[in-house]
Amino acid sequence: MDQPIITQIKDRIGYIILNRPEKRNALNGEMIAYLDAALTDFERDDAVKVIVIKAEGKVFCSGADLAALHALQFNSFEENLMDSRGLKDLFHKIYTFPKVIIAQIQGHALAGGCGLASICDFSFAVSEAKFGYTEVKIGFIPAIVMVFLLRKLGEGKAKQLLLEGDLISATYAQSIGLINRVVEAAELEEKVYAFAQKLIEQNSGEAMSLTKEMIGRVQERTLEEALEYGASMNAKARGTDDCKKGVTAFLNKEQIKW
Repeated sequence: MDQPIITQIKDRIGYIILNRPEKRNALNGEMIAYLDAALTDFERDDAVKVIVIKAEGKVFCSGADLAALHALQFNSFEENLMDSRGLKDLFHKIYTFPKVIIAQIQGHALAGGCGLASICDFSFAVSEAKFGYTEVKIGFIPAIVMVFLLRKLGEGKAKQLLLEGDLISATYAQSIGLINRVVEAAELEEKVYAFAQKLIEQNSGEAMSLTKEMIGRVQERTLEEALEYGASMNAKARGTDDCKKGVTAFLNKEQIKW
């Protein structure tokens, strides 16, 4: 039996590959658990600096596995809550993950799959890909995705996507800030690899991690609290090995090797 995901490491990039093409890479409890475990492994691996999430088959991810969802309808509220927390924990892990995560979207990203794509730090998609939060069309709700989408796009655009439930093009998704880049299918792998290598070679891993942490946490604070938090993180960054190394190399006019 095939594993629901495949992991690989190449040139300091950790690849997590969704591997249920026959199910349009739909998310079920097993796949969510495997994704969580793969992220934990890559977080601990110093050989990995950037993560890429990609997929086998024509569809990036179709969202929740509806057959599994149907079976869960016979569960109690407490059982469904426990299952729902699996996706909640995965999305929170991606959002707060200390390493940059890039989504490589070779096909449609729908419902929870659209959430998975858009919660990553960067996202590259082929022009043919469609995006949409279609949960309301089957009587379901985009409850977990919504928390992150409101932060990313604001209330107006989030309402449009979540309440209409319509599919949108990759070009439109880029124009509203849902994804970052639209590229030709033949260039997708190369473009994502080149972008990941740029981050790996040009940027400090510690600095990217602290910056990502701040982006996630500064929004929940008042102005005064946010500024004090910024000052404390500024002081923390000054004491990191990467900052000492980077400043010294700059002053000595040396090439920094990250």
